[in-house]
Amino acid sequence: MSKASARWIAPALLVAASAACLANGIKFSVAYAARAFGGPFTGKVVVYVSRSTWGEPRFGPDWFQPDPVVVASFKSVAPGTPMIVSDRGCDGKPGALDTLEPGDYSVQAVLDRNLGGRQVGASPGNVYSAPKTVHLDPSRAVTVSLKCDKVIPERTFKDTARVKGVHLRSKLLSAFYGRPTYLNAAVALPEVWGSRPDRRFPVVYIAPGFGGTSWELSGATGDPGTDKDGVPFIEVFLDPDCPTGHSVFADSANNGPWGAALTRELIPYVERKYRGIGKPWARFTTGHSSGGWTSLWLQVEYPDFFGGCWSTSPDPVDFRSFQGIDLYAPGENMFVDRVGKARPLARFGTQVAITYRAFSDREWGLRGEQLGSFEGVFSPRGPDGEPMKLWNRATGAIDPKVARAWRKYDIDFKLRSQWRTLGPKLKGKLFVVCGSEDTFYLDSAVRLLQRDMRAFGSDAVVELRPGDHGSVLTAALRERIEKGMANRVKVHLGK
Repeated sequence: MSKASARWIAPALLVAASAACLANGIKFSVAYAARAFGGPFTGKVVVYVSRSTWGEPRFGPDWFQPDPVVVASFKSVAPGTPMIVSDRGCDGKPGALDTLEPGDYSVQAVLDRNLGGRQVGASPGNVYSAPKTVHLDPSRAVTVSLKCDKVIPERTFKDTARVKGVHLRSKLLSAFYGRPTYLNAAVALPEVWGSRPDRRFPVVYIAPGFGGTSWELSGATGDPGTDKDGVPFIEVFLDPDCPTGHSVFADSANNGPWGAALTRELIPYVERKYRGIGKPWARFTTGHSSGGWTSLWLQVEYPDFFGGCWSTSPDPVDFRSFQGIDLYAPGENMFVDRVGKARPLARFGTQVAITYRAFSDREWGLRGEQLGSFEGVFSPRGPDGEPMKLWNRATGAIDPKVARAWRKYDIDFKLRSQWRTLGPKLKGKLFVVCGSEDTFYLDSAVRLLQRDMRAFGSDAVVELRPGDHGSVLTAALRERIEKGMANRVKVHLGK
């Protein structure tokens, strides 16, 4: 099932539409200032509600203790015109505000213009209100007025001596989105780079996890740690942010040709400008979590382009165990197992941190969040122009047609079905490590990958080591990865 269909509201129909959207209870009247955006506004209005009365709710919701987020869609609304937002019949999770404990809350509204950023509350060009502390009680009707008069600014990368920002207009992505679209990255240079203009260097492309961006290195000073076991490297920190979430640099019906843009535009530009060796044996990928999936996907999808992959705690690499769920099994459900027990999505040790249903509800109506990001990459585009939904947001039932379409991005399936061709090209290039008790149950898919690689007689290193999602990435493992990269280069250079 698709999520609740967007309710397009024209100014002349505002009152009638608002009545259908709210009934009695808590509602928000949101208007925007002409000085912030000349309008008219078409898109989603997002209201964040937070139990914490400090900070800005627009940077939420929290993954493990999510507060309500209420979303409604509007069309051609002029500045100053009230837009009524509630959780009754709108895009947000129905009834979410009914569960609030009476008390003081911080609320904040954002007009999502969807200009390219991932996180609605932090995307440049979006218009937002100041946080307001209000008393909310689901048993009492109240209308909270919020004025959006602030604009999230564009970011500017601050170059330093050894860290440089890249902001490259992509012809491929611009053509897909129909607007100027840029590939961003941060390039960390080895200490000898400036004193050896005659020298070229191996390059490692680092994919961040979900929510990570290259902008985090803006203004970075000191030694970025680019030397690996005596070999100077260039490190390129990629930026996977896209409107649906994390692009994972895979070509996608919804996100566009991110893989092609990376390999045909960004990488040639970086290696030409910053003197990369420019050969597959000197070009590596690595990453953790969503970045771990990205690095493995890039190596498997472009086996002749990259010379080695070091992936840690990757997102599901086999959809027969997508966080423990077999997406291909008839009658499977994302929310409950075969005996009706709630499926956990995350754990802290033996304690369930959040269920799949609760995490799915957390994202209801929002774009750019983790579960919806998977659909942004893996799903076909639906007739409404949105990614097709893998599961029914109300019941958890999996759509088997969408699940079959996801198989294109099932890394273990790709390896199994194309091993005769891929096996020789990937010899010595795959290194995957995951914690045996991964916080997000990602170890279950890595176990399948490990079994299949062993069955093929592959030299791929696929390991389950003690630890959870983060703790598995120890200093010793980092050192092992760096030595592995350095050794590849030393072999080719005859050292």
